[in-house]
Amino acid sequence: MRVVVLLAGVLRPSADGKSRLEVDFAAGATLGAVLDRLAERYPALDRRLRDEHGGLRRYVNFYVDGEECRRLDGAETPVGPGVEIQIIPSVAGG
Repeated sequence: MRVVVLLAGVLRPSADGKSRLEVDFAAGATLGAVLDRLAERYPALDRRLRDEHGGLRRYVNFYVDGEECRRLDGAETPVGPGVEIQIIPSVAGG
């Protein structure tokens, strides 16, 4: 099974400049498992997405097929074949 991860521009330098990452998995994967696989390939990206305890950073939004993961099951949100995950840091200003 393959999932697609789309990265916002500010995250791309941590993933060798890529905007789209494809990750292969066995069935029954979760968002957390996808992030684990990305961490193996792009450790700098992982530090931008998860805290020192492995939790999702609160200022980064993770969308699984358009649905914010915190409204689902967080890192335990299941992902299936062809799922698209968008990762977008929050933007604040004043």
